[in-house]
Amino acid sequence: MTKKPCIICVAITGSVPTKANNPALPITIAEQVESTHAAFEAGASIAHCHVRNDDQTTSSDPEKFARLKEGLEKHCPGMILQFSTGGRSGSGAERGGCLTTRPDMASLAVGSNNFPSRVYENPPDLVDWLASEMQKYDVVPEIEAFDLSHIHHAIMMHKDGRLPNKPYVQFVMGVKNAMPVDRDVFDYYIKTMRRLAPDCEWCAAGIGRHQLTVNEWSIAAGGHTRTGLEDNVRWDKDTLAPSNAALVGRATELCEKYERPVATWQEARMMLNLRSVAA
Repeated sequence: MTKKPCIICVAITGSVPTKANNPALPITIAEQVESTHAAFEAGASIAHCHVRNDDQTTSSDPEKFARLKEGLEKHCPGMILQFSTGGRSGSGAERGGCLTTRPDMASLAVGSNNFPSRVYENPPDLVDWLASEMQKYDVVPEIEAFDLSHIHHAIMMHKDGRLPNKPYVQFVMGVKNAMPVDRDVFDYYIKTMRRLAPDCEWCAAGIGRHQLTVNEWSIAAGGHTRTGLEDNVRWDKDTLAPSNAALVGRATELCEKYERPVATWQEARMMLNLRSVAA
């Protein structure tokens, strides 16, 4: 058990769910700002963001990201803004379009794997380009690790200078064909981080019905965690989640259970070595 503050990330929208899955899913910029503000008030210090078109299809439009950033900076001052460069929102260089808006952080997948109906493709040249763009625009990457090799590769990229910031590694668990929600696997990932990158922070996200399980594992083990409607639109098997804020509130209750203080945005910025901002 540790008294270390726990950083809670809220993944507000994603690329896959729609309002048909849960009417509470925020799609428009105004909905995203409102939902994120409530989650911020509930205890989230990082907002992981995607943008959508009006018809709910995915987008990598930098202008949409810029408007979202403006709204979040106004209504959630100090909150860490993390934009997605994931492959479900675009292809090739368009995936890095959001970086020109200079968010605090951006997700970075450093390797490929199979999803149920497609290859989640992250070729080496694209990974290196995205990493270089993040350096160019002073954006700190969060490594989305769908596989053990992704942790090793991120640490290698840090050592050879392609990722100058200490990697912040997120274990993404529960995507079919990728990392399973398995306690032995989870514990080995933590062991790998402690052995190869002892000074780095890590977090974990559980997809779908596994969200609460992985939240609890992470908090109990002294790491950080991610929740939100991107990963899980349900509260339980019979009930839809009422909001992003409600899912954040459940994570804060786990922090209380394990005597972990919830990290403020100031503490989160310090732990992740992010630039300071005025609230």
